[in-house]
Amino acid sequence: MALFVFFVLALLVSISTCAPCDIYASGGTPCVCAHSTTRALYSAYNGQLYEVQRASDKATDIIRTLSAGGADNASAQDAFCSGTSCTITIIYDQSANANHLTVGTKGGYNPNGNTASNATAESVTVHGTKVYSLYIKVGNGYFHDGSKSGIPTGSNPGGIYMVTSGTHVNSGCCFDYGNAEANRDDNGNAHMSAIYFGTSCWFGGCQGGGPWVQADLENGLFPSGNKAWPSTQKSYPDKFVTAILKNDGTTKFALKGANAQSGGLSTLYEGSLPSGYSPMKQEGGIILGTGGDDSSSSQGTFYEGAMTRGYPSDATENSVQSDILAAGYQ
Repeated sequence: MALFVFFVLALLVSISTCAPCDIYASGGTPCVCAHSTTRALYSAYNGQLYEVQRASDKATDIIRTLSAGGADNASAQDAFCSGTSCTITIIYDQSANANHLTVGTKGGYNPNGNTASNATAESVTVHGTKVYSLYIKVGNGYFHDGSKSGIPTGSNPGGIYMVTSGTHVNSGCCFDYGNAEANRDDNGNAHMSAIYFGTSCWFGGCQGGGPWVQADLENGLFPSGNKAWPSTQKSYPDKFVTAILKNDGTTKFALKGANAQSGGLSTLYEGSLPSGYSPMKQEGGIILGTGGDDSSSSQGTFYEGAMTRGYPSDATENSVQSDILAAGYQ
């Protein structure tokens, strides 16, 4: 009996110390990049989360986790930025692939490139600790060419999740996180597989006021595989929102959403890829806050997110949502 109790307690401790990328790895779909300004996305990660630059002297500082698997060290940022303003210049990849996001250079739509986000625009709490979000305004955006460092290319399957906010959105193109063109230009249908979150209704027929979780597959924001608005789609005006996209690269994709403070995931769509989008032609560029061609008229908030190799199972994604709830975004 004592041995059984020990085993159960050990199992509970193991589960409670899992983080999203531990969960994805256990499900056979490991993270190929993991980004967050708020917390570690691996239970053993104890390192750099993002870099800030202050306006007064252009000096930079790296903000790290407080402990392994823990929240960001906001007090270090407060001390460094005291008396001046700061921007976020790098969001570090917590995976071993070094897919670090930097301020985006010029793209096909935007010859001037992007600007860095204000580092102190919004603070929230995670694990009961003050942390800062990546608060993206129009013109802000981040990019990395991950085509040679693990990000799925061609028709290879992949999954994406992010925690965002339904209270800081607009209809501009495009508040995306995910897989896009490596050259920052519109290279045609199926060259992207990114989560879009906002109030844009690309094909019309939307229900509710938004914002919505949709798939940016290039030249369209898709709520389903045939452009029609499915009855399962819903608005997420919540303060904290979990958004999920997974794409098998050849036949199907799925969209899911949830309140990131309570409740489980809802499947918004799972079915065939749109006509002209099979097979996928992904390029492995990573975008955050812009469209694939660097369209940057959107706004949104990014707390955390990751991309995976392989098509995650529903059970894996449900466990990721449980971990997000346990993080206690407030």
